[in-house]
Order: sequence, then structure tokens, then C-alpha cells
Amino acid sequence: MDGAFMKKFIKVIVIACFLLFVIGIADVYKDKIALHDNLIRLHVVANSDSREDQEIKLRVKDAVVAYLQPLIKDLSDKEQAMVFVADNLTSIQLIANEVLDDCGVSNRATVYLRPEAFNTRKYDTFSLPSGVYDSLRIEIGESGGKNWWCVVFPSLCLPATSDGFQDTAVSSGFSEELGNTLANGNNFRFFILDCLGRIENLFY
Repeated sequence: MDGAFMKKFIKVIVIACFLLFVIGIADVYKDKIALHDNLIRLHVVANSDSREDQEIKLRVKDAVVAYLQPLIKDLSDKEQAMVFVADNLTSIQLIANEVLDDCGVSNRATVYLRPEAFNTRKYDTFSLPSGVYDSLRIEIGESGGKNWWCVVFPSLCLPATSDGFQDTAVSSGFSEELGNTLANGNNFRFFILDCLGRIENLFY
């Protein structure tokens, strides 16, 4: 094997590896689009980091989830869910403020539905990569405390097992491969998804 042939052979290998890399990135990018097109995140921000305010934050979260879940679970896609949540922002805010009244605090809740940049989040049965997602954001009082994150639509935060999460993810329009990627959360495909999301966050 002469030197010229060897150089051509190495060049072909390098080009082939590059093309495979590009194809792989394009395939992962489809997963990123699927996440954006299918998810509405829930983001509750506490008044402060005091123990009382953190407990109130969870009570607000529980009340909002309890209100939304029975109404939103049978909607067929994110577009319907976005319309429903947008139409019910006033009701969601009233529910949150009722919890604050019951807790005997003067803080008020403010509710938004808007895109928001998220960092990587790991839950008990799955992980979500960084990136910009549509979000139902609830700010309590000064909104200076730790946050609580999950997903309004679809109901990904409710299943108690990884298998239950994957079944819900696939039935909600995710590919089986994407469901597995989110359930594992520590594989190379998730790493690439997370890197794409971090880049997106930089420009948001």
C-alpha cells in the first residue's frame, strides 16, 4: 500500500466519520424539536428560601397540578394544551392565591405562559435536557427562592417508575428512542441533546 493510496484512504475515512457525525447530530436535533413541540414545563418560584416559603411553594404546586391534571390529561396534543392553559391563566392564579390565603400570607402569585430557558433537570424517573421550553411559570411574592420544576403536559412527572414514564412519553408522541434517552439521562444521546439546549440558552 503506497503513501498516496494511504492518504486517500485516510481522507475517505475522515470524511465518512464526519458525515456520520453530521447525520447523528441531525437525528438528535429531531429529538430536540420533538421535546419543544410536545412539552409544556411547570415552573414554580418561591418567595424566598425560608422553610415556610418553600413549603408554601409546594402547596401551590400541588393545588395547581391537582386542578390541571384531570382537565388536561385527555388533550391530544401540545397545541390544545397551550390553548387550554392560556384560557385558564386567571383560574390558575386564583387557585395559587387561595393557597396563599389559606397559608395566612400576604404574598400574591403571578402566572405566565411563555418560553423560558431551563437548565438540565433530573427527576426520579427521567431527565430533561437544557433548552428553551414553553412554560407555565408561577412566581410567588418576591420570587427570590428556589424553584420547583416539572411538566404540565404531557403528564410525565406522575409515573412512579421508569417503565411508566416511557409508556407515557411514547403515548404522548415521543419516539421510543427518545423515551429511552430521557429515562436513562446519562447516555451520549442525552449529552448531545443537553449540549444543543445549552447553546440554545446562550442565545435566548
